Amino acid sequence: MTCRYLTYEDRKSIAALYADGVALADIASALGVHLATIYRELARGNTGELDGNGRSGYNAELAQRALQDSIKHRGRKKTANA
Repeated sequence: MTCRYLTYEDRKSIAALYADGVALADIASALGVHLATIYRELARGNTGELDGNGRSGYNAELAQRALQDSIKHRGRKKTANA
């Protein structure tokens, strides 16, 4: 396991494996990331609906957009006076 950011390809892999009903621990092992990374990613891409397996839905595109929005808002806060 290494510390790394997930790519859009990783997110698509998560979506495919998750839709097939693969266990989260197995998804983490397949991608070489920690199980907590998978849980955070599923929360990031949560569609608010249930999938065919009765689990919360996951959308890789939604997760990628959420990440990009998060990156935009990182850094120092701008003040009104500066």
